[in-house]
Amino acid sequence: MEAVHHSLILRISECGYREYGSTDQRVTQSQRSGRIEQKFECAIPLDDEEVDNLMAEKVADDKRVEYQRLREELGLPDRLPDHTELPDSDGTIVKNFQEHPQSVLLTESIWPILEELHPDGNFAIGQDSGIYWRLTEPDEPAYRGAESPDWYYVPNVPPLLDGKLRRSYVMWQEHQRPHLVLEFVSGDGIEERDKTEKTGKFWVYEQVIRPGYYGIFFGFTGELEFYVLNGNGFKLMKPNKRKHFEIPDLSIEFGIWHGTYKNVKAPWLRIWDLEGNLIPTAQERAAQEAQRAEQEAQRAEQEAQRAEQEAQRAERLMDKNARMEAKFRELGIDPDEI
Repeated sequence: MEAVHHSLILRISECGYREYGSTDQRVTQSQRSGRIEQKFECAIPLDDEEVDNLMAEKVADDKRVEYQRLREELGLPDRLPDHTELPDSDGTIVKNFQEHPQSVLLTESIWPILEELHPDGNFAIGQDSGIYWRLTEPDEPAYRGAESPDWYYVPNVPPLLDGKLRRSYVMWQEHQRPHLVLEFVSGDGIEERDKTEKTGKFWVYEQVIRPGYYGIFFGFTGELEFYVLNGNGFKLMKPNKRKHFEIPDLSIEFGIWHGTYKNVKAPWLRIWDLEGNLIPTAQERAAQEAQRAEQEAQRAEQEAQRAEQEAQRAERLMDKNARMEAKFRELGIDPDEI
C-alpha cells in the first residue's frame, strides 16, 4: 500500500547556512523511513511552532511569486518608489501669507493632545507635503500622483521612516490612512470640492486616500465646512451649537477664532475641547501661566498688606490699652479689678 509522505525539513548545508525545503514523495510504507533517512541524513526534527513558521514563510513566498507574475503581466516596475525617490515639490508657490502660520497654529495647538493620545510618539503631521496615492504614466510627472493637503494628521506611524525624515507620505509604502485632512482655500473652493473621477481633489480624498475627516477652511471669509467618512463616501457634517465641528475620537472640535496670531488679525482655524474651551498655543499657555503667576503674586502682596494692617491695628490697640491702664493707676484704680 502506497502513501504520500510530505515533510518540511530544516537542513544545514555544506556552506554552513540554514535553509528549508519541502519534499513530497510517494513511497511505500515499508520503504518510507529508510529512504527519507538516507536522503536527509542531517535532517533536524522540527517542533510544531517551527513548522508553522516555515509554512507561513512558504505562503509568503507563494504570494511573492504571484505578485511577480502579475507585475510582469501588467508591466509594473521591478519595485515601487519610496518617499526618498519621489519629488517633494510640484514647483507651485504657497497661495497666501496665511497658510504657513495657519498650519503652525494648528500643529502647536494639537501637539499636546496627540502626545497624550500617542504616548509612544507614533504619529505624524504633514504640512503642504504630498500624499502619493498612484503611480504615474512614464510620460507624466511623478508629482501628479500625489495630493498635497495644507495640513494632515496620520496616527500610529513612526515619526521617522527607516530613520529618515519623510519627504512625502507614500500610501503603498505605509498602509495607515491619514485620519484628518485640511485644505486652506484662497479662491472659491472649486478645486477642493472637485469630484471629477480620478482627477478631482475631493474625489481622490473620498475614494482613494479616505481620511476619517476632511475640512475646507476659507481663510479670507472665515467659513468652514467639514466632512466625515461615512461608508463609501464623505458626509457633510453639521456644526454644534457653538458652530464648531466635533472630532470625538480626538476630543476636540474645530471652529473659527477671530483674533490676532503672529501679528495678523484675521479669522483663524482653531481647536477647542468638547466643553468649548479654546486649546491654547504654547505662547498662549506661557502668557496664561505668566498672568496666573502675576495674579498669585498680587494676591500674596494683598494678603501681606492685610496682615500688616492687622498687625498695625493690634499694635495701636495695645498702645491704647496700656495708656488706659496707666491712667487708671494714676487715679488709684487697679485696672485688673475693674
